[in-house]
Amino acid sequence: MESPSKAKTIEKYLGNRYKVMASLGHIRDLPKSKMGIDVENNYEPHYISIRGKGDVIKELRKEAKKADHVYLAADPDREGEAIAWHLSYLLGLDPKDKNRVVFNEITKDAVKNAFKTPRAIDMNLVDAQQARRALDRLVGYSISPLLWSKIKKGLSAGRVQSIALNLIIKREKEIRNFKPEEYWTIDAEFKKGRSKFEGSFYGIDGKKTALQNNDAVKSVMERIDTKKPFTVDNVEKKERKRQPPLPFTTSTMQQVANNNLKFRTQKTMMVAQQLYEGINIGRSGTVGLITYMRTDSTRISEVAKHEASEFIHSEYGENYAAIKPRQGKLAEGAQDAHEAIRPSSVLRTPKSLEKYLDKDQMKLYSLIWSRFVASQMTPAVIDTMRVDLEQNGVSYRSTGSKLKFDGFTKVYADSKHKDNMLPDLENGDEVIMSRNQPNQHFTLPPARFTEAALIKTLEENGVGRPSTYAPTLNTIQKRYYVKLAARKFEPTELGEIVDNMIGKCFPDILNVKFTAKLEDQLDEIEEGKQEWVKVVDEFYKPFSTEVKTAEEKMAKVKIKDEPAGFDCEICGAPMVVKMGRFGKFYACSRFPDCRNTKAIVKQIGVKCPQCKRGEIIERKSKKNRLFYGCNRYPECDFISWDKPIARDCPKCGHFLIEKKTKQGMQVKCPNNDYEEAIQK
Repeated sequence: MESPSKAKTIEKYLGNRYKVMASLGHIRDLPKSKMGIDVENNYEPHYISIRGKGDVIKELRKEAKKADHVYLAADPDREGEAIAWHLSYLLGLDPKDKNRVVFNEITKDAVKNAFKTPRAIDMNLVDAQQARRALDRLVGYSISPLLWSKIKKGLSAGRVQSIALNLIIKREKEIRNFKPEEYWTIDAEFKKGRSKFEGSFYGIDGKKTALQNNDAVKSVMERIDTKKPFTVDNVEKKERKRQPPLPFTTSTMQQVANNNLKFRTQKTMMVAQQLYEGINIGRSGTVGLITYMRTDSTRISEVAKHEASEFIHSEYGENYAAIKPRQGKLAEGAQDAHEAIRPSSVLRTPKSLEKYLDKDQMKLYSLIWSRFVASQMTPAVIDTMRVDLEQNGVSYRSTGSKLKFDGFTKVYADSKHKDNMLPDLENGDEVIMSRNQPNQHFTLPPARFTEAALIKTLEENGVGRPSTYAPTLNTIQKRYYVKLAARKFEPTELGEIVDNMIGKCFPDILNVKFTAKLEDQLDEIEEGKQEWVKVVDEFYKPFSTEVKTAEEKMAKVKIKDEPAGFDCEICGAPMVVKMGRFGKFYACSRFPDCRNTKAIVKQIGVKCPQCKRGEIIERKSKKNRLFYGCNRYPECDFISWDKPIARDCPKCGHFLIEKKTKQGMQVKCPNNDYEEAIQK
């Protein structure tokens, strides 16, 4: 196995005739100090034992000699297959022997069944992983030294990370170049008897009409006679079905966890790994609660479908159990090697596991469990009604809906339906307009990428695979190419410089179609349709020419130090603004002779409400969350997650704060219900 926790669980399932050991992840890899790929000899990789794994390898060899048979049970994916292959080499096993066991979930039945049908190591899977590793090493170890010599040390480049960075920067350019356009809406309230309902301007003389300025609004308003009723011109009643969602793939789980639970991608994968490897749930001992969490398939086993159907019948009734559950189409390029992410047993409800899971495990397990159960349920049924209201050629439209049957939403309500049924209206009925309110709007620029939106875009473009998204997003942040502000990616100056250089010298690296094609070729290697050496060779020959050209022609970029505007209190030399891995900071211009540095703090112009002497400044927590504190810390320990303002509450005298609500930014008192809207 790869992890000690999995090893303990599986040893318990297999009994005392077996000894299960952990390799603690990879045990062989390419050397860090050099390329490790022999480009002159069919791209032969030079693998070495990973530093620090000597004792692990020694212990594994010792126990392997004692055993009658050695089984390799690394994770059921390309990387796991490669780890098994490396283990077979170090332990002197024949990779053609049937010594490889794979299972999609860590439960007693799944593990025991896997050991009944061991197979040989799948060299197609191994070669696909070798090709990915070789391609990433050739790109990274060719471009990174160029970035060090031309920009600064510590930078890196990679196939998927360069595309991710480029997408963020392209979106930022769209935002900078965006020109807002004016448009108007007119919202109205209508009455029929005692019933009131909302409607909005639709068009003139039956045609949908856009209101681009105030003159167009005035023209509409002048045509309306407020003393006359509107006539119901058209009534359309329909029954709409809302289909249940498909069970999670890796990327959809990452996206929904980011949107609904506010989990970072790395955190989602870490918690999912814990649930997969196993949690101690009392009498049953340690059990893997979910299936393998790296998958691009929505396929569900027949056993799991049957168990879910029985559970839904008994828990919610036969009307909720789908006779033929919805099946998704396999995405282009998807490997379909594993099932979707689901609970290993639907009978282990979130409520039954409350006392065994921590807060984060509970949140993610509940999400996975409810999504899977919902995928096996019937659609929600919604009654909808749409009416057109007309007067003097001016049309307003009103829509309403009512939940007729909740279906899958009984378990999984990703967006809660609100009933908004219109009164019973028929063609020719007359209604009174009681309010008519024009509103000016401006079009908004495209939104910056959240982690969820970026993963969705990468997946749609066929760039990367389930296992690559979390480390990719982590790398571009670690290198300070991008930063997260309000959970959205913003490129840094350094990121834009790196992206510009890669784009000029290595256009294929930033070509989404080119990178997606490489991913398809890796899949073809896995399927035995291509040879890995040929795929690597076809990429590397033109790429190596680009590297040589870049070495000669790429200009050096000097990131100038910005003057800080004050002198060093230690030596008197001017202080400058420098760029570090965590952002900008003040440093003495005489570095390394003088090593004085200071954090850059942003004052918000508010006196500390606690000590009355210090200034409130913006700070960041270890998790990069913005908060506000006194600049006299540690003498004054005032902190606030919400931004204080320089006014006190008229009710109680407590300092007021700015807080984001569903209604927008508001000024509130933390002590009572006092609040006021912030006018833009």
